[in-house]
Amino acid sequence: MSPQSPSPGSVRSAAEVNEQIRALWLRAGGTLSAQEREEYELLVIEWAEAIRGQVIEAA
Repeated sequence: MSPQSPSPGSVRSAAEVNEQIRALWLRAGGTLSAQEREEYELLVIEWAEAIRGQVIEAA
């Protein structure tokens, strides 16, 4: 499975990305392959950006 990153301008909520991270870990059985690790890293970056966007909106 290749990592899926949103296209520019497409923004998912932190909750949506978090759910995808959880699903990845469940599918992987707790041990990530190199490809899954890459997908995980991209998801974490996307999650952090979503959280940052929520904080900016709240301010």
